[in-house]
Amino acid sequence: MKQNQFEAQYRAEWLEFERLLQILADNKKEQRQDAQFASFPERYRRLCHQHALAHERGYSLPLIQQLNELIFQGHRQLYRHRLPIVGPLIRFILHDFPVAVREQKAWNLASGFVFVFAVVFMWVLVDQQPEMIYSLIDGNSVSGIENMYEPGAGFREDRDSSDDVTMFGYYIYNNIGIAFRTFASGLFFGVGAIVVELFNGAYFGAIAAHLINIGSHEPFFTFVVAHGAPELTAIALSGGSGMRLGWALLAPGPWPRRYALQRAAQLAMPVMYGAFGLLLIAAFVEAFWSPRQLEPTIKYSVGAASWILLYLYLLVAGRRNA
Repeated sequence: MKQNQFEAQYRAEWLEFERLLQILADNKKEQRQDAQFASFPERYRRLCHQHALAHERGYSLPLIQQLNELIFQGHRQLYRHRLPIVGPLIRFILHDFPVAVREQKAWNLASGFVFVFAVVFMWVLVDQQPEMIYSLIDGNSVSGIENMYEPGAGFREDRDSSDDVTMFGYYIYNNIGIAFRTFASGLFFGVGAIVVELFNGAYFGAIAAHLINIGSHEPFFTFVVAHGAPELTAIALSGGSGMRLGWALLAPGPWPRRYALQRAAQLAMPVMYGAFGLLLIAAFVEAFWSPRQLEPTIKYSVGAASWILLYLYLLVAGRRNA
């Protein structure tokens, strides 16, 4: 579609969006209709989609900047007023997040590959040369991990509900911190995100191989298998978003780097919001389910269901309305 056809098709929507922005900015309640106000988030979403199309098709910079300004004003109004939260939240979960993940699939796959490579490399290395665990983890930390996952130690049986709540808060703080650092480090031209992914993958692979070497693999894998699905996936998505930021700086295309970075961040933020949501779920499972002393078959079955359902959701959800 040529740019003039694109503008002719959507100009009326843009003018209507500008009119609603003016009404909201002036607080003209007598001109506001509830139906219009309720439809504002959907109009804003459509505008973001049109902005993405304009960029993808290489339309002129003035048009893209015009749409970007409307998006900026719409964002301010969207979060200035108390809009119904349940509907947009459900739409984000069922449509916007999985669609954004698939749209960013190249970066997510690259991030996942880096993580898995580091896991496999360190796993094989420690399996073949057990002393290599100490090249990544200090001796005191290794001893603590061994004690934690010693078979039959029952280290989690003494935990009560208050301990679970405390650990829930700790896991939220720790996991979201890792995800944010992975994402933000992408500002170092993507190298930072890759380094963080390599370290996290190597750390996991080294611990797994070491615990297998000493016969403590079952307590470890039964503990991590369920919450590992949302947690590791969220870290990979954060890495993909960080790489996307880095690439915008390395190859901004016809735009100034500042604008290219801004656009990359806008496109990556739905993925990051969803990743933070996955980490909340992972923290809940890790605090309240993973410590439970149940038969390994049960723990592995729940873990397998977690992985399968999560990836079915990411691959399928939102396609009907896309």
